[in-house]
Amino acid sequence: MDLRTSFATRSYEQARNATTPTPLSQTPEASFARAAASFSDTLAQSEGVAKAAMTGGADPHSLVEALASSQLAVDTVVTVRDRVVEAYQEILRMPV
Repeated sequence: MDLRTSFATRSYEQARNATTPTPLSQTPEASFARAAASFSDTLAQSEGVAKAAMTGGADPHSLVEALASSQLAVDTVVTVRDRVVEAYQEILRMPV
């Protein structure tokens, strides 16, 4: 299996999914579950490319793309977590 081809295919699929509109009828739980699964998949794919690069099975360009993708995913999750904590603290500051 050529890792470069499969990584390019996955990247295209992710970009295509980002441009398609999401239906409004989805529940928040389903959206959160899908986002968590996407985050997990991104990290797993990046880890696989990193392992392949260490054993000589992937080129450095694929490794850099995988690391950038995983860094973006982690930064996004950290930003969402910070916003949730911020909202919770704001609720705690509300007078009863």
